[in-house]
Amino acid sequence: MAKTVFGMNVSLDGYVDHDHPEMMPDAILFRYFVDQMQHISASVYGRRLYELMRYWDVDDADWPQDYRDFAVAWRKIPKFVVSRSLREVGPNASLVGDDVSGVIERLKAEKSGQIEIGGTILGKFVGDAGLIDEYQLYLHPVVTGGGKPFFAGPRPPLRLIEQMRIGESVLKLTYVPG
Repeated sequence: MAKTVFGMNVSLDGYVDHDHPEMMPDAILFRYFVDQMQHISASVYGRRLYELMRYWDVDDADWPQDYRDFAVAWRKIPKFVVSRSLREVGPNASLVGDDVSGVIERLKAEKSGQIEIGGTILGKFVGDAGLIDEYQLYLHPVVTGGGKPFFAGPRPPLRLIEQMRIGESVLKLTYVPG
């Protein structure tokens, strides 16, 4: 049985901001993400994050090797996109309509490894349904002052099970419900 993991880069003040330059992964953190892709058996994305991640569907001859490695790994993972507005998705991706919980429960039963949950609104919905097994916060030493909060609603009771420094400035905090 697979476990569901909701993890994102987050600022010290609790926000997810993909456009903030200081929130971009450095080479060490990016390589860590490339290596982590080997443990992901499926990804469930909200529409906005999926559209951002579609960047990896296109090859760029100028990419460094780590970017190419990430793109190859990302393309192999089956993706499930939760959206009511999209009519089609890219390669190796499927649209999910209203039965989000059912799809995640089925994936958990069928897969092994990790199922990545991506997007703050989706993370709240899946967390409220009791379907997130781990929260992984990649904490950057940045105060953004705004953006999308990592927790898009009341925080569930969490228990810290792991902390790990990645590179010079990022702290990975892993929590489980309870």
